[in-house]
Amino acid sequence: MMQEVPPAIPGEAWFKSSYSGAGHTECVEAAYAADGTAAVRDSKRATGPVLGFSSAAWAGFVAGIRNGAIA
Repeated sequence: MMQEVPPAIPGEAWFKSSYSGAGHTECVEAAYAADGTAAVRDSKRATGPVLGFSSAAWAGFVAGIRNGAIA
């Protein structure tokens, strides 16, 4: 389930993947909200839209990346 999350997550909570673009131009940031959702945003638009994913949906996404099902 995907939902828009209000940008009420503290700035220090956001992190980038170590696999982000080498030129730092292709980056998304993620953070974990207090309610257990995972929030995702474009690092170049920190005040732009933030999407939230249930913990189950986020775990499935991460598992898919790790096992190569999502490239």
